[in-house]
Amino acid sequence: MEASAVIGMRVAKIASGGDADQRETRLMMQEKMQAALELQFAMATGGLGSTPLAGTQKVLKHYRGKVGANRRRLGKAGG
Repeated sequence: MEASAVIGMRVAKIASGGDADQRETRLMMQEKMQAALELQFAMATGGLGSTPLAGTQKVLKHYRGKVGANRRRLGKAGG
């Protein structure tokens, strides 16, 4: 549910046009690339655990943190 809220807030911000939408689009792409790199590193170094369940749980925890931070940022006035 939280990811859906972030998607909705981002779509509204991007649809509004102007400098803010361009900044949000750039930030979104940077965040996605950074999160993917962090998880690739964790996978390559054994940081995701040794079972599929452990790996899935760690990936979900990783993204929950990112999504929560975005929800808080986008929920602020002018965010």
